[in-house]
Amino acid sequence: MKKEMEERLVIRELLENWAVWRDALLWDRFRTVWHPEGQMWATWFQGSYEEFIRVNKEGYARGVLIHHMLGGCSIDIKGRRAIAQTKMTISQRAPGEGAMCDVLCTGRFYDFIEKRKGRWGLVWRRLFYEKDRLDPVVPGAVPKLDAALLERFPVGYRHLAYLQTRVGYKVKEDMPGLTGPEAEALYALGAAWLKGKSFESLLRGARG
Repeated sequence: MKKEMEERLVIRELLENWAVWRDALLWDRFRTVWHPEGQMWATWFQGSYEEFIRVNKEGYARGVLIHHMLGGCSIDIKGRRAIAQTKMTISQRAPGEGAMCDVLCTGRFYDFIEKRKGRWGLVWRRLFYEKDRLDPVVPGAVPKLDAALLERFPVGYRHLAYLQTRVGYKVKEDMPGLTGPEAEALYALGAAWLKGKSFESLLRGARG
């Protein structure tokens, strides 16, 4: 029991380091939370963690600001593998039509984690997007949103996707929400990971 608790604390620290170092732009430290083939899949990006770092640097240089806050965490460990689900919020500020806006999206990080040579590291970060909202930064301002664009995206991240599209990102339109086939497919991938299925085969299946 003590050993398992120690493992859980190490994994939790790994997840907290991801959020702190990513948002603080501490990229050399951020690299240390990943294993070499690590992949990051979010609304606006799906690829290697090195590419994720590159596009974040480019985005920051042109004014893109995205921040994360973490909540409760549930960790399933089986041998040297783990699945961690962490409650989180994503906050992004960007111009809407007619007003600067903040969007806040609530969901969960869903992480595929492995221990290699005594070190836990991220192999794949996925997300569930459960609900979001958009608010003008200046009270009383009223952004004029394109209803057709807004409705293209699932309800769990509709406003986040809207702003990300407006700042130039190509947003994936079938990310998992709280429930539904996309959520069930992600849970199935997590179960397969804990049973020992190779990351390469899981990645091929997810890409279709």
